[in-house]
Amino acid sequence: MSVLEADIEDSVRSVEAAINYVAPDSLINRRFVVPGTEHNTGRFEPRRVSIRDGRTIKDRFTLDSHGFVLADRPSAVVDFNDKAEVDRLYPDEVAESVKALTGATRVAVLGWVLRTSGEIAEQGERRRKFDMHGMTQPPASDAHVDMTPDRAGRMAQGLYERHFPDGKGFTRFIASSLWRAYSDPPQDWPLAICDGASVRADEGVPNTMFVMDRLPSEAEMLGEMPGEDQALAAAIFHHSAAHRWWYFSNMTRNEVIMLKFHDSDRTRAWRTPHTAFFDPSFPDANTRLSIECRSVAYFE
Repeated sequence: MSVLEADIEDSVRSVEAAINYVAPDSLINRRFVVPGTEHNTGRFEPRRVSIRDGRTIKDRFTLDSHGFVLADRPSAVVDFNDKAEVDRLYPDEVAESVKALTGATRVAVLGWVLRTSGEIAEQGERRRKFDMHGMTQPPASDAHVDMTPDRAGRMAQGLYERHFPDGKGFTRFIASSLWRAYSDPPQDWPLAICDGASVRADEGVPNTMFVMDRLPSEAEMLGEMPGEDQALAAAIFHHSAAHRWWYFSNMTRNEVIMLKFHDSDRTRAWRTPHTAFFDPSFPDANTRLSIECRSVAYFE
């Protein structure tokens, strides 16, 4: 980044807020996800950081330079709480948006999740196997990327073979999330995204995820977990003064943030730690309601 570019980025509005980082002495890092709540066994500690508001310079951010982008992508979904409506309309919208933003050949769309900073109502009968799709969860409030580098390639290859059995193969993939706030702006717990260029390749430790229909006891959560080496795992991060955090204030339902979990082309910004944070600069902010949808884009 040139001096001029740094000056432009440092000249924007910013807020001081807490980001939860994993503590250096946290040894057993696991995340248990059950309907309506999530629990980490790791120890996290809040660090006060400056989070810049990219709203006035939004056109500066690209997937290649920062690992995330803000884009206007209106949705035909009227009620995001209507699971049938979202299932019918949103996956195709996500695929279209990801293709438009990346130039990818094909997109495998995965499940979507709603998140709210407000109360979470009972979500019907407990599923035989809870898989998060279509459920409502609290905001994820620690600095993380949803997958670890060592497992991303294996995951992408398996998805490609299942979704595109007639495919001729791919030369590059981008795993990402498309994030949309659908409550009125400003939101009380917006999304903070870390500039991918400010994160070293060797940063991040695994936080293995277990999606279950009930929360285990503390002894069970800390004990031996069969198949842990094959389970999904996010990367969680220790604090670094080099991290440059951003957000976009006053997001509307017609806007999305696309952020990278993993880009197999590491000559570009290839992953972006992110987290929810409480924004103290808007005392009358509205409850955050958001939808995120994961996908993997393939370049054939």
